[in-house]
Amino acid sequence: MIRHNLPPHVWRKSSYSDDEVPGCVEMQSAPNSLVAIGDSKARPRGAFVFPPAVWAAFVHSIRKDTLQPVR
Repeated sequence: MIRHNLPPHVWRKSSYSDDEVPGCVEMQSAPNSLVAIGDSKARPRGAFVFPPAVWAAFVHSIRKDTLQPVR
């Protein structure tokens, strides 16, 4: 699902993001206890929203290098 018009001052970027590069993936808490993930260069396009458990599982799989392709 995509959400639009999220508060611009609430976005947080990853500590891995380079301050010199203008575009990065950002996140914020969204209404209904969802996690919003957006592109700092394309905020008008909206942000994808996920339940916290789904986002946590994704981040965990990235950290453990166990992410599997969707078939």
